[in-house]
Amino acid sequence: MNKTEMIDRIARTADISKAAAERALDATIDAIKIELSKGESVTLVGFGTFHATQRPGRTVRNPRTQEPVEVKAARVPRFRAGKALKDALN
Repeated sequence: MNKTEMIDRIARTADISKAAAERALDATIDAIKIELSKGESVTLVGFGTFHATQRPGRTVRNPRTQEPVEVKAARVPRFRAGKALKDALN
């Protein structure tokens, strides 16, 4: 499912216009991004938790040239699925 299909599904399920569904989805994604950038986590009970972790810098090899390449440390987003989401899949 891509973003357009998600907007269509939200609009049908919530009985709202596609424009309103798109604004709602964009606002949700923006809110999650803002909280993660501040170092906070976002928990949606029954769905899961978004959080940011620190990935350390490391040395890797370029597969083509076999030369070592430095990868900088970075903050990366993570998602931990909640119990209800896990149960829905099984």
